Amino acid sequence: MNVIKSHVVCLTVFALAFVTVRQGYAQQTLVDVKIEVPEILIGQQTLLHLSVTTDKDKQLIIPLPNENLTDKVEVLQILPPDTIDIKNNRVTIKYDMVITAFDSTLCLLPPFIAIDGQDTIYSNQEALKVSNPDDVDYDNPDSFKDIKTVWKPPFVLSDYYALIYSILFILFLICVVGYFIQRMKKRPQTEEKVQEGPKLPPHEQAIKELNEIRERKLWQQGLSKEYYTAITDTLRRYISARYGISAMEKTSSEILEMMQSEEKHNKAVMNTLKQILQLSDYVKFAKLNPLPDENNLSMTNANIFVESTVPQLAEQPAESQADPQNYEATLKKQ
Repeated sequence: MNVIKSHVVCLTVFALAFVTVRQGYAQQTLVDVKIEVPEILIGQQTLLHLSVTTDKDKQLIIPLPNENLTDKVEVLQILPPDTIDIKNNRVTIKYDMVITAFDSTLCLLPPFIAIDGQDTIYSNQEALKVSNPDDVDYDNPDSFKDIKTVWKPPFVLSDYYALIYSILFILFLICVVGYFIQRMKKRPQTEEKVQEGPKLPPHEQAIKELNEIRERKLWQQGLSKEYYTAITDTLRRYISARYGISAMEKTSSEILEMMQSEEKHNKAVMNTLKQILQLSDYVKFAKLNPLPDENNLSMTNANIFVESTVPQLAEQPAESQADPQNYEATLKKQ
């Protein structure tokens, strides 16, 4: 029995010692260093990877170099650290450093350290070999060559936005300028065409327009509104030219009121105009659909109104009566 008890006690002590040693090893802070490309040419760059594995809640001090690792190896940049959770309450903190050298050498980099309370943990040491380019002309040291060839940057569309917008804006300006140039070229031609023929007297122009409206046969196609709009617009233009009043801007009642003073002794003429304007208002605003007889009557009354209000010209030579300028002068006298 004593022997068995002794074995049990020994096994228990051994197990406790093994667990204690294993736990102590698991909680140990580890520092590891690795160079991505351990052999470079002068002026080339490489990455130095530093990783520190420790407990999550442990406060560590990790001194990082500011500018130089050695007198020949320089630190160009230290990238932001990356922390990785590796479970079991452990994390790995990774640092990446961009290093370079400008002298051929083979150097052993000093170890990195992590201060864990009163303990200092050292990393492994890595060697960096820096070589001269193979194409250096040692017989002519004054002839310099680039260590690297010129890299062509990748195509990024956003880099060309300014150029694209500038080209589109220039094309837009060219189109605008071309449009106005074409209009300026066409304007004199239009004016010349307008001045080619003599201007008709108001009553002849009105009769001509009424005949054109009759030939279009608008109301026969169900276009009563367009039919009466065309007739009343023709009469408004005639009244404006004949009596010198702005009939285009007046309502039907205002036109009848002004015409009452102009043709107060000619009630039959006023009745024809009243019939046309009132029926036109019903068609345009009340959507009335007149009978065929009413449509024909409106056209007949429009012709009667124009022919009945032609001014009586004084006896003049035939040439002067046909002259539109003499006609307009006579209207002004009347």
